[in-house]
Amino acid sequence: MMDKRLLELVPEAMRYVVATVAFQWVGLLGNMALVWSIAQALAAAATGSAVPAAVLYLLFIGIAARVIATRFQATASFMASRDVKRTLRRRIYEKLLRLGPNYTELVPTAEVVQLSVEGCEQLETYFGQYLPQLFYAVLAPVTLFFAVAPVSLPAAIVLLVCVPLIPVTIVAVQKVAKRILGSYWDQYAELGDSFLENLQGLTTLKIYQADAARHAAMNAEAERFRVVTMKVLTMQLNSIIVMDIVALGGAVAGMAVALAATAAGAVDLFGCLFIILLSADFFLPMRQLGSYFHVAMNGMAAADKIFNLLALPEPEARPLGTERGDHFAMTRASFAYEPGRPVLRNVSLDVPSVGLTAIVGESGSGKSTIASLLAGRYDGYAGSVFLGGKQVRDIDRAALARYVTVVGIGAHLFAGTVRDNMLMAAPDASDQDIWGALAFARLADFLGEQDGLETRLEQNGENLSGGQRQRLALARAILANSPVYVFDEATSNIDVESEEAIMEAVRELARYKAVVVISHRLANVTFANTIYVLDGGSVVGSGTHEELLGRCATYQHLWSTQSALEAVTKKTTEAAPMPAAADESEVSADA
Repeated sequence: MMDKRLLELVPEAMRYVVATVAFQWVGLLGNMALVWSIAQALAAAATGSAVPAAVLYLLFIGIAARVIATRFQATASFMASRDVKRTLRRRIYEKLLRLGPNYTELVPTAEVVQLSVEGCEQLETYFGQYLPQLFYAVLAPVTLFFAVAPVSLPAAIVLLVCVPLIPVTIVAVQKVAKRILGSYWDQYAELGDSFLENLQGLTTLKIYQADAARHAAMNAEAERFRVVTMKVLTMQLNSIIVMDIVALGGAVAGMAVALAATAAGAVDLFGCLFIILLSADFFLPMRQLGSYFHVAMNGMAAADKIFNLLALPEPEARPLGTERGDHFAMTRASFAYEPGRPVLRNVSLDVPSVGLTAIVGESGSGKSTIASLLAGRYDGYAGSVFLGGKQVRDIDRAALARYVTVVGIGAHLFAGTVRDNMLMAAPDASDQDIWGALAFARLADFLGEQDGLETRLEQNGENLSGGQRQRLALARAILANSPVYVFDEATSNIDVESEEAIMEAVRELARYKAVVVISHRLANVTFANTIYVLDGGSVVGSGTHEELLGRCATYQHLWSTQSALEAVTKKTTEAAPMPAAADESEVSADA
């Protein structure tokens, strides 16, 4: 069982597979020398003869050959599988980049994670153990046949003929195993996808008291996964039992022929012992192949899904076809994540090439969907979304990603240094450029008190406050130096000081860039050139802050409600007693 697609993916692995087989074969020769020496010694002892010195020398040579071959075999096996995981994961990552941000429409994120982690681990075993054993299982019985045939041709023939019964068993099992393992991976991916979806939507499920229903549904999925897992284990254990019976039966048949020949005087005591001690070696390689077969089948099931992912149709690569200074315009644009449930309805708006445009509205009104359409994350919209007079859906997404930078709530930071995270936006940026972006985001002073650009960050910047994380994300976006910036709730859930620092930087940025601010807090967008008010997926008003207060009822309601709430919050805060003392690190940690 070999997959040419995998061999073509990592062609350099085959030379290490061949090296592994070669060392296994050398180890087999050493074992044959060892068995020959032991048989000679036992035969000599049975007849009362002295053991020749050459037998002892051969014994030590056999032991040394096995030890050396085993050591180098393990190294070659590791080298065969070394690059498999790295190559596959890089190919999957590059494929996702080509598919774009909306790859989830084609394959769930949970399935991608499972294939990238466990699926690749299974294929490491395929290259490092299964493939070498596949070739060795063919080579070893043939080698042993030529060693045993001069001693007893009938015994050698019986042993060799019984060996193919094991692969026949494997082929029979494969037909059942392929179906079961395919179902296993389907259930595995479905359970992982449900778990990730429920985890991400846990707050919403709690709010609408739907968590109990989802809990029951996930228990049912877990039970289906348990059942198919037990089927896999049952299939594996039953096939192992069958292969053991075949292997032991074949070895016993060969031994019986050798004993019968010895009784008839056709084979001497040495020959009988030599055949008996080697008979199991005819079947051990094929038996070991049967053990690796189950892991290989699991890996092949994962490989099928990996190659299905790699074969997904990609958006056609198209040039950007725009120049810096081109602006966005939406004309009667509508969009729905699910048919019959529109999120946007006939939205029209204009984003000038310089200046600040704001989009406001209650949660669920479609603000973030507009941000996604501007960034080219979805192309299944009706109407028009233009950039420089060209439909966004017709623009190469990689080029569009360099043209539009989106800074959302909780932008991800990777474990490493500040420099590592910043260079993701501009790999060729100098330290001076990085410090300039950090200063723009009002974070340079803080990092100057730490280890500068070598300041270590934990995963997702957990050792920073929420405001510091968001300012670092802003600095990274600034370093990208794209013509258009979209801030999607970028100041949510952070401290007041950081919110003011970010909005100050946004206002400064809007002096020479196109900036779109999506915010639930109207106080952050009162200075915008144009504010678009969304309600139920439609634009119900547009204009400056003063104009909307005078003529847009939805905006008036939002403004009055937030003003009253902030007044109460301010009054409560002023009435609360101040802590006796708090250093800056405590404030930062609390933030």
